[in-house]
Amino acid sequence: MIQRKLDRYVQVLNNIDDAQDKFVWIMDFGKNSVTIPEQHKVKSFEVPGCQSQTWLIPHFVEDDKIYFTADSAALISKGMVCLIADVYSGASAQEIREFDQKEFEKMNLSTLLTPGRNNGVHSMLKKIKFYAKEEDSNKVAV
Repeated sequence: MIQRKLDRYVQVLNNIDDAQDKFVWIMDFGKNSVTIPEQHKVKSFEVPGCQSQTWLIPHFVEDDKIYFTADSAALISKGMVCLIADVYSGASAQEIREFDQKEFEKMNLSTLLTPGRNNGVHSMLKKIKFYAKEEDSNKVAV
């Protein structure tokens, strides 16, 4: 499921020829994504290593699935974190742990984003893995 969702976004981005248009698409994706309530924008949900404040919130459900909501103070970061949250939402912790995050390289973001933003994307992916490894998921879930 994770791979299928990621492949869909890779296809969308690969169908956009101009790098600036890809950048705009990612920002529009963020702009059109849900804004999380202020009370959830807390340090424990913040993604360290992002250039702007970015939050990634796990929602653990009984069938061992994890859903994510995300937000950021900057549109490009919001677009990326919301895209990543969507790719992983609905997967089990095991599926997330086993998924090779190098698959995200197919999005060719290194040519589109600054090194700082690429580091932020890496931090977002790392935070997803952290949530999947949490044994006591009730400690961090909303």
